[in-house]
Amino acid sequence: MKTCASEFVDYMHEYLDGDISREHEQLLKQHLQTCPDCQQHMHELSDTVAFIKSAAHITAPPRFEDQVISRLPKRKSSAGIKRWFRQHPVLVAAAVFFLCMSATLLGSFPNDDQFSVTKQPNLVVEGQTVTVPVGQVVKGDIVVKNGDIIVEGEVDGNITVINGNYMASTAVVTGQVEEIDEMFEWLWYKIKDGFNKAIAVFNE
Repeated sequence: MKTCASEFVDYMHEYLDGDISREHEQLLKQHLQTCPDCQQHMHELSDTVAFIKSAAHITAPPRFEDQVISRLPKRKSSAGIKRWFRQHPVLVAAAVFFLCMSATLLGSFPNDDQFSVTKQPNLVVEGQTVTVPVGQVVKGDIVVKNGDIIVEGEVDGNITVINGNYMASTAVVTGQVEEIDEMFEWLWYKIKDGFNKAIAVFNE
């Protein structure tokens, strides 16, 4: 067969595939009658094709697919997290925005001991104690940092005490009173404050 033209091998493949032309089939048959090597090669190719065709009818045992899948390694949890991120991009973006804003606001947390108070008329400041005297009315919000506030009169607004104490007896406060002593309470205060300012701008 080594001395035979390679075209006869091509004819063999065409014949086994069922794509051979009548002319090539006649040439192949004539050649096989005179060449024992090509006859042997043709038998080997025919046996191979017959084996492949018979193997195509083999079916897997019952529940074979389920058993194979059950033995596969479990999907890593990170893959599930990544899939959740891809399915909820809006929530991921909101979480990233919240984390960035939290870091910025926490950076402004008053971690020093410096005393400060919102400038409002009718307030009396002595040391680190702010007092709204009896009979006086303060119109507007009051924010006291690192100090105490004593309300004996009236406050027409909100009172926020950061790292301090709020004390009152018969006081009248029309707004809310908040005492902030921890970092996350400060963060929540800043978020609410920013939200309220945004609403006020929108309403205007």
